[in-house]
Amino acid sequence: WIAGILVALSFVMNRSPGIFLSGLGALTAVLMLVFRTTILSFVASLQIASNDMVRVGDWIEMPQFGADGDVVDIALHTVKVQNWDKTITTLPTHALVEHSFKNWRAMSESGGRRIKRALMLDMGSIRFLTPGDVERLERLELLADYLAAKREELATYRGMRPDKEGLEPTPRRLTNVGTFRAYVLAYLRAHPAIHQEMTLLVRQLAPTPSGLPLELYCFTNDVRWAVYEDVQADIFDHLLSMAPEFGLRVFQQPAGSDIAGALGGGPKSSPGSPEPRFAMGEEGAEPERLG
Repeated sequence: WIAGILVALSFVMNRSPGIFLSGLGALTAVLMLVFRTTILSFVASLQIASNDMVRVGDWIEMPQFGADGDVVDIALHTVKVQNWDKTITTLPTHALVEHSFKNWRAMSESGGRRIKRALMLDMGSIRFLTPGDVERLERLELLADYLAAKREELATYRGMRPDKEGLEPTPRRLTNVGTFRAYVLAYLRAHPAIHQEMTLLVRQLAPTPSGLPLELYCFTNDVRWAVYEDVQADIFDHLLSMAPEFGLRVFQQPAGSDIAGALGGGPKSSPGSPEPRFAMGEEGAEPERLG
């Protein structure tokens, strides 16, 4: 029908059909230029709907557009995102197809929210545990089974090693950082707010100038932001307080009070700060009951 109409018009107007075809091409180009955004947005809307990329209520991140919050409206031309500071970022609909973005919906639906944070341990505080340290740490319920198993393992290892005259045997002993890592793992496995069906591990990363990173990688079983932050803070509050019990120091950059104390110009600790309950490795030291 289109071909027939073009031939009829060319015959009536005594013009070549090529003139009508070129005019039609120019008109199409003008229409494409004028309605470019509408056409792109329409095609993008079809792709978004068919692939279920974004829904109203999803939390998305698009740093290149300054968007980080909940999707509140999806229209033909625009998508409105309410950021966490309650501002509104308006995105072209086709931008969701042309650019990458992060959608947190899968995290909300999974029932777990990831904790991935490291404690920086001062490598100068890493050492072997003394028999007194081991005996004291066995009072901790979370370490009792671990230390008992380690005692048997080390006893078996020493029994299998033949003594060589004049040679020191390979020192295989418990370390404070390894025992602390086992404590952290046991603490997470016993924590009621940690998802036990998702990845849960405590690992050492490569040493850095700021110390040895001991990273916690786990998931909370509540994805709400406020609850997640509370759980994460409670865990690290506890671990930061427990590190000295293993003779470990958490690394931090020297403050002004540290420098003043080292130069003898002021106290090395803040007034009113509690004294350590006991020193690890001191011969004859009677440790207090662990809280």
